Amino acid sequence: MELKRVVVTGIGAVSPLGNSAEETWKNMLNGVSGAALIKQFDATRYKTQFACEVKDFDPSQWIDKKESRKMDKFCQFAIASAVQAIEDSAMDLETIDKNRVGVIFGVGIGGLKTMQDEIEYYCDHKDAPKFGPFFIPKMIGDIAPGHISIRYGFHGPNYATTSACASSSNALADAFNLIRLGKANVIVSGGAEAVITDPGLGGFVSMHALSTRNEEPEKASRPFSASRDGFVMGEGASCLILEELEHAKARGAKIYCEMVGEGMSADAHHITASHPEGLGAKIVMAEALKDANMKPEDIDYINVHGTSTPVGDISEAKAIKDLFGDWAYKLNISSTKSMTGHLLGAAGALEAMACVKAVQEDIIPPTINHEDGDEDPAIDYNMNFTFNKAQKREVRAALSNTFGFGGHNCCVIFKKYAE
Repeated sequence: MELKRVVVTGIGAVSPLGNSAEETWKNMLNGVSGAALIKQFDATRYKTQFACEVKDFDPSQWIDKKESRKMDKFCQFAIASAVQAIEDSAMDLETIDKNRVGVIFGVGIGGLKTMQDEIEYYCDHKDAPKFGPFFIPKMIGDIAPGHISIRYGFHGPNYATTSACASSSNALADAFNLIRLGKANVIVSGGAEAVITDPGLGGFVSMHALSTRNEEPEKASRPFSASRDGFVMGEGASCLILEELEHAKARGAKIYCEMVGEGMSADAHHITASHPEGLGAKIVMAEALKDANMKPEDIDYINVHGTSTPVGDISEAKAIKDLFGDWAYKLNISSTKSMTGHLLGAAGALEAMACVKAVQEDIIPPTINHEDGDEDPAIDYNMNFTFNKAQKREVRAALSNTFGFGGHNCCVIFKKYAE
């Protein structure tokens, strides 16, 4: 069968860099760090005391106050980003066929703060255990797309994807495939996460996964630098409106770019560490290129997973060099996690939005905080890592990598739209 073409017609974001896609993108280009000492709870008991938190978020701007109390913060983030993206798409909600509009969101963990609160209450009241009536629906990850569909009456495909830090890239990949197979006209797709909590922070600290640069948190996320010492936790949500091309044209929608390919793979190596030779990363990028019917030299920008961990950055750099060959020295590479921190299940959606904007505006957001080169030859600094300052260039196509605990890899590709 002939596959349908899929375009991006709306974007939204709630991130450590801003509570809109526009503000987030502006701060990405300006190299702003979203990291600071944690304000949501007392983190001084932990070896890591900072994160990239969302700032000045008021859920009542998007959600009725009574309804928002029934939601964990990750769900509030999801709804806020979806409302923005739907408004940006200018869909006519009165005339659109809602049976052909779906919602697919990636959520890595879900309502961790809700679970923490409920368990703490239970431990304090064991003689008369009581759990809140909204405990389960606040906690489960799939409630985010559920709430969005309920709000708008969208009856199309509706579910959540969970693949750790690849969750929202998998959501975008699924949405893309369902549209091009003719299963939906529009899918509201993205990811959300809000696990900067005692158990979230404490769990990652115990794994020795986080940076401990408490004296200068804004400089802690430093992908591909020799002095990197772990990732920085982030939170938030991002949403893209993916739409079948002819449907978008028929309603006169503005088109940001076209989504043209996706890839999925497994490292099949370790529960948390990436394959040391970047095998899964190389496979997933090759699969995405094959799906898009593109060659390595068709890609001008890679938004890397680039978490700022000692092992992960090396394996991804190896994979890019092995797959792209000579072109690895001519395309641009950057990690926006250097600014946003790692949004875990929401990372893929936010980084996909960065790719969409890079393609639209022909500019590469930087990897900030680069001060020193790694001695490992796998990180070849002759490749253009776009350190510290945004760079203008034509971006015909951009590729986004996301890799999750469990060895889950997902890659998505966006390119300039042309008739």
